[in-house]
Amino acid sequence: MRFRSLQIFTVAVLTALTLAAQQRPASERAVERIQKEVRHELLMLPYLNVFDNLAYKVEGYKVTLLGQVTRPVVKSDAERAVKGIEGVEQVDNQIEVLPVSPNDDRLRLRLFRAIYGFGPLEKYALGVHRSIRIIVKGGHATLEGVVDSQADKDAAGIRANGVSGVFSVTNNLRVVKS
Repeated sequence: MRFRSLQIFTVAVLTALTLAAQQRPASERAVERIQKEVRHELLMLPYLNVFDNLAYKVEGYKVTLLGQVTRPVVKSDAERAVKGIEGVEQVDNQIEVLPVSPNDDRLRLRLFRAIYGFGPLEKYALGVHRSIRIIVKGGHATLEGVVDSQADKDAAGIRANGVSGVFSVTNNLRVVKS
């Protein structure tokens, strides 16, 4: 009798482990699909520009939106677009809307010209979505995004630091080989 109980218990455990193993890849695939769709939806936002920085985290079926935007409509559009993705159960919108500031607007334009107007960095201006994002808040600039080399990252930082009126520059650019 004890041996029979042990057999039944072993079969039950193996069955449970097999079911769990079969379900896990499906949920992992669902999360991967959600990640791809979130990225796509955020890139397709109509008012997203080079002065906005959007990021996200996908944890299971919950999406957390992060970053900074210059227009409140981008924040609400991002949340609405992500909520519409099949499988997304919860959206935590932590996107910061940057305060309106004519001085910051002037700095954004100067930084844009300094970075994208520099010959070796012009390649990052090609296409609809520029890979170097320029975030300005209270006179402090942050560079976000990706570049092809450490030299390009350094050049963008040097160009940004050379813009008059900028209090500080944080260079968060990541080097990613294409």
